[in-house]
Amino acid sequence: MASLLEKARTLISANLHAMVDAALRANSMAVFDQYVREIEDNLENLEDALATVGGELKTLRRKREALDQKSAELDRNIDIFLRESKEDLALAAQSRLNSTDRLVQNYVAMIQRQEEEFQSLQDARLKLEAKLTEVKQEREELQALLDLARSK
Repeated sequence: MASLLEKARTLISANLHAMVDAALRANSMAVFDQYVREIEDNLENLEDALATVGGELKTLRRKREALDQKSAELDRNIDIFLRESKEDLALAAQSRLNSTDRLVQNYVAMIQRQEEEFQSLQDARLKLEAKLTEVKQEREELQALLDLARSK
C-alpha cells in the first residue's frame, strides 16, 4: 500500500501546483474552476484510499485477535498436557504455539505499517482540504476583482 500513498502524493503535487501556477498567470476563472474540480477529484480518491486502508486495518486487527485467542488456547492445552504427563502432545502444541506467535508478530508489524499509512493518508487529506479552501478563497477574490474591474 506504500505505492498508493506515493501515487496520492504525486498526483496531488503535480496537478495542484501546475494548475495554481496556470491560474495565477492567466487570472482565468475557468482555470480556477478546473483546479477546484481537480482538487475535489483528488479528495474523493483520497477518501477511497482511506476507506480501503481503514478496512484492511480492521481486518488485520480481527485476524490478530483471533490468533491471540488461538495462542491462549494452545498455551492452556500445553499446561493440561503437561499435568497429564502427555509430553508428546505438549511438544506438538508448543510447536503450533510457536508458529502462531510468529504469525501474531507478523500481524503486529503489518498493523503498524497500515496505521502509519492510514495516518499519512489522513494528513494528506487535511492538507488537500486546506488547499481546496485556499483555492476557493483565491477564486472568490479574483472574481470580486474582475467584477470590480467590469463595473468601472
